[in-house]
Amino acid sequence: MAKRATAKHDSDLFSDYTAKDIEVLEGLEPVRKRPGMYIGGADEKGMHHLFAEVLDNAMDEAVAGYASRIEVELFEDGYLQVTDNGRGVPVDPHPKFKKKSALEVIMTTLHSGGKFEGKAYVTSGGLHGVGVSVVNALSNDLIVEVCRGRTMYRQSYAEGKPRTKLETVGPAPNKRGTSVMFHPDPKIFGAKLAFRPARLFKMARSKAYLFGGVEIRWKCATSLIKDKDQTPSEAVFHFERGLTDYLKTLAGAKPTVTEDMFSGKVERKEDGGHGNVEWAVLWGAAGFGDADGFIHSYCNTIPTAEGGSHEAGLRAALTRGLKAYGELSGVKKAANITAEDVLGTAGALLSVFVRNPEFQGQTKDKLATNEAQKIVEATLRPAFDHWLASNPKQAGQLVEWVVDRADERQRRRKEKEVSRAAATRKLRLPGKLADCSQKDRTGTELFLVEGDSAGGSAKQARNRATQAILPLRGKILNVASAQRDKILANQEIADMTQALGAGIGSKFDLENLRYEKIIIMTDADVDGAHIAALLITFFHQEMPELIRQGHLYMAQPPLFRLSAGGKSVYAMDEESRDRLLKSEFKANQKVDVGRFKGLGEMMPAQLKETTMNPATRTLARVVIAEDKVEEADDLVTRLMGKKPEARFQFIQENAEFVRDALDI
Repeated sequence: MAKRATAKHDSDLFSDYTAKDIEVLEGLEPVRKRPGMYIGGADEKGMHHLFAEVLDNAMDEAVAGYASRIEVELFEDGYLQVTDNGRGVPVDPHPKFKKKSALEVIMTTLHSGGKFEGKAYVTSGGLHGVGVSVVNALSNDLIVEVCRGRTMYRQSYAEGKPRTKLETVGPAPNKRGTSVMFHPDPKIFGAKLAFRPARLFKMARSKAYLFGGVEIRWKCATSLIKDKDQTPSEAVFHFERGLTDYLKTLAGAKPTVTEDMFSGKVERKEDGGHGNVEWAVLWGAAGFGDADGFIHSYCNTIPTAEGGSHEAGLRAALTRGLKAYGELSGVKKAANITAEDVLGTAGALLSVFVRNPEFQGQTKDKLATNEAQKIVEATLRPAFDHWLASNPKQAGQLVEWVVDRADERQRRRKEKEVSRAAATRKLRLPGKLADCSQKDRTGTELFLVEGDSAGGSAKQARNRATQAILPLRGKILNVASAQRDKILANQEIADMTQALGAGIGSKFDLENLRYEKIIIMTDADVDGAHIAALLITFFHQEMPELIRQGHLYMAQPPLFRLSAGGKSVYAMDEESRDRLLKSEFKANQKVDVGRFKGLGEMMPAQLKETTMNPATRTLARVVIAEDKVEEADDLVTRLMGKKPEARFQFIQENAEFVRDALDI
């Protein structure tokens, strides 16, 4: 029988836990002991946070109006230097620590600085007074140089402790400001971890976007730059238009819902900058990059990756403003839109300056100041109302786009609510299908579009009553050379089959076809032609009756746009381009010839005018003559089947017909 454990005697308990077990961490020892509490972790993100802390101090000088230039330099040996031309850190003896200079107190003492009372800085990023002291604690070498009162001073540190006394270097009549050069401690971050030039470059550039009154100069040792990063060794950042320029850079050439972005800036100089708000919002037809949309927000130039109260103000202002405009314009479904619908495909940048901001966590990833929400909403709402009223055409496009997003959201929610049993009795439409509202099949069209980017433009350009859009991801499966189980398991084929509603293969029933016209709309290039060939192969093999009855079409997007003197015409190919240049424009007239790289780069209005509007477009019907059915079957088998030798033989037999089209 097991013995029952007995409790220790009181005297034994006390002897195991005495005063000698109480550890007292002094100075900056807590930072080195638990770096994650101060910089988020001893990883790459934490190491780059050191740069952010030093850069924030320099930016605070610039925002306060004392510095106009910041220099950032990454050296080959891993040292990083940040220099500003501000007032310079005070070097006179501190009244509380008379044996130490104010510089040494700031560098070696947590919660010290000039930002607590709001006298030296009304709005600043570093309010906890731990930033540069944490950098000092986590560096194995740090050197501070201060130019103040026409004199240069220097002091060096290691692991948070002074290595030298404050030295007077000599006269500096033409210099002022503070320079901090440091090297992250390998004991904390490991010997292999190093600063990434591309990441530092982006961080420095984003700061310049946030405050148009500062110039940031970037320099990096060329040996540290990798070709794939495309980071320059030297650059100068100065953006007078701030976030507007930043968003243009992020958006690139992606198609947008509205031609103009909603942007603005409100400054309150009488209150020391408290309540300053700057914003830029642009709606992408297919989102931005890998994400549908994004919001990048900042408080006192500090990036707030997890958002917070200021983002809540942005969401509220845009949602309420657009909902109110839609309702006044008579759009019935406008009342159903939410912030998710409004900002789901938007790229938004927001910067706010507030006094004494409250953040969640030392790394300041989320703003918790309730006043910030009120400031942002009160600033953006009237500005957004004015923007909508001043741009009725673009406002109408935006409302229609957001209502479409609301319809899709509600459709997805209903699909989730349908039980598995009910789903077998009811047609389920693919979530990415933007269906038309007309119930009768007569006059309706389904556009099969190449990619989400073109799909976004097509959704905006369409007639919502009669035209539906189904974006397809890349090249679909080649059904002519695939096993049956793979065909049935393919997601893109499943989406098309569900959208058409008529079944597949032997189960195809033309009576159940949901649209009168099925239109393949791909880019006018080799990849687009390949995708179209794969789609036609699919319909030929799995839904041949759809082709025989004349329901399958090919869209004919233009390849060129010719513009001069306010006149624009479109050319389908190089031959028509040359012909139109002679027939539509004067002999000596300068004509701008633009080539469309793809449907995704066309503005929705252009796509509608040239490719989707029945009154102005050109469609090519896919047909198979009754006496050519066997020949068509043989051609599909040779070109798309499993035998590569058959394809090779066809190419040899027909090479002479395409010789002129090859660019050798």
